[in-house]
Amino acid sequence: MAIRNILKKGDETLRKRSRDVGEITVKIITLLDDMAETMASANGVGLAAPQVGLLRRIAIIDIGDGVIDLINPVLIEQEGVQTEAEGCLSIPGIQGIVERPTRVVVEALDRHGKLQRIEGEELIARALCHEIDHLDGILFEDKVIRYVDPAELEDPEEV
Repeated sequence: MAIRNILKKGDETLRKRSRDVGEITVKIITLLDDMAETMASANGVGLAAPQVGLLRRIAIIDIGDGVIDLINPVLIEQEGVQTEAEGCLSIPGIQGIVERPTRVVVEALDRHGKLQRIEGEELIARALCHEIDHLDGILFEDKVIRYVDPAELEDPEEV
């Protein structure tokens, strides 16, 4: 495994739509492992392949319950509204209030090619939406209602 460089705001790769993964190869598995190590080293809760320079529909999430691999994720259901603070590893030091669904259902392949259905509420729903946005070239700042100072957040770790 290796820690990869996380692209920062301004890199045009972050604004491009990612391509579907056709076959899950050893390179894809290595990418997933590298992304997990990279995300953990940066204290993130999610990371998408475009953030490490690859325009593939791959993302990972870990809100503390273990890493969830997402290959070709598709948001199939959403309901409710939550308005919470978010940040992004590609836009360090910036947080903003973003409106996201309270509950989502996402279908994606896991690293073994098995279709998984992930139902999540609150933080996991927000993380799923945030990472899928990355795969479509959308950054959280595109959806910010207002920016916040991290000092005004009750729990800065929530970002």
